[in-house]
Amino acid sequence: SKSFLKLGQKLNEGKTKQIFELVDQPGLVLVQSKDQITAGNAVRKDQMEGKAAIANKTTSCVFKLLQEAGIKTAFVKQHSDTAFIAAHCEMIPIEWVCRRVATGSFLKRNPGVKEGYRFSPLKMEMFFKDDANNDPQWSEEQLLEAKFSLAGLSIGQCEVDIMNRSTVAIFEILEKAWATQNCTLVDMKIEFGVNVTTKEVVLADVIDNDSWRLWPAGDRSQQKDKQVYRDLKEVTPEAMQMVKRNFEWVSERVKLLLEPQASGRVVVLMGSTSDMAHCEKIKKACASYGIPCTLRVTSAHKGPDETLRIKAGYEGDGVPTVFVAVAGRSNGLGPVMSGNTAYPVINCPPLTPDWGAQDVWSSLRMPSGLGCSTVLSPEAAAQFAAQIFGLSDHLVWCKLRASMLNTWVSLKLADKKLQACSL
Repeated sequence: SKSFLKLGQKLNEGKTKQIFELVDQPGLVLVQSKDQITAGNAVRKDQMEGKAAIANKTTSCVFKLLQEAGIKTAFVKQHSDTAFIAAHCEMIPIEWVCRRVATGSFLKRNPGVKEGYRFSPLKMEMFFKDDANNDPQWSEEQLLEAKFSLAGLSIGQCEVDIMNRSTVAIFEILEKAWATQNCTLVDMKIEFGVNVTTKEVVLADVIDNDSWRLWPAGDRSQQKDKQVYRDLKEVTPEAMQMVKRNFEWVSERVKLLLEPQASGRVVVLMGSTSDMAHCEKIKKACASYGIPCTLRVTSAHKGPDETLRIKAGYEGDGVPTVFVAVAGRSNGLGPVMSGNTAYPVINCPPLTPDWGAQDVWSSLRMPSGLGCSTVLSPEAAAQFAAQIFGLSDHLVWCKLRASMLNTWVSLKLADKKLQACSL
């Protein structure tokens, strides 16, 4: 939608973008891309017709992917071919660099390390944004001693830890997504800002083809990122066409990262509708991972023929399925399903205070040859199913990964708040 926006003053201009305040939408800004491509702190600088649209398309898709996973970002929505709307942030002047494979400046700074050395866990580095000094590498100590204060938030140990952790999670999510296109995410640079409205540290700036190294099939000679431009011996119109084709390739591919790879489903079987409330919790939790969930009523004790017929219906249509058996008292449902299907079965018995301690054994002690697991919490049963699907569907995996990060961050913030109270 090319809706008309009332632009206020220009808040900032970088090498590749401009940021304007939005008069009618306080707290939001317009991030407008430029057709400029630069390398080596703009020592090399060229116009690349169409670059603004390509960069904007790329960054909008990347932010959408991260946001759908559950990562907190400044991105709100794409506005036009060359601009997007974002929350107004005060930027933290640090480039956070995350590496999976050693290449580029890392090799210069660490002689003796061969190109292609793999970092597991990922290698994190920080660079202070200072063009005059060529963005020097910083330590955590330097960042803490700088005592930055942005939008009223002091950047201390807690904030640094959050940005560190977030960078790793964001890299892993994008790495997982690019792997579906048989592309290796080699390394990546991101920046954070403090949202002026919520005072939260969020992923801000942009993530486009200038932000990472991308090697199809893990092969450096096929690189598709801005390194292609940095490596040019001389800038000719032909060379710029090739650079542009690479950028277009990435902006087309990045849309595919939003597509699920393999769609699965959860089928919840309950012994009777008296367990409906328990089953609805499983269904609701499945929805939060984007996993379709069907509820059925069948009793393996009272209608075993029907139970097996329902099972055959779900086995016969080729959709990968995880069955969840919800039966209290004597759980015949899970074991009968597990003994008769090659699909995973999770027992999630609704236990009552009176006999629960005895009843749970009917889900735990199985005849030999049965592989069903038992998970007591309905939300955890859905999470376990999501982890199974996450092995083949990156979108589900990304939600699990972001949720891990968000849990870690909220603990960190709760502790910070508590310490502030007790001081």
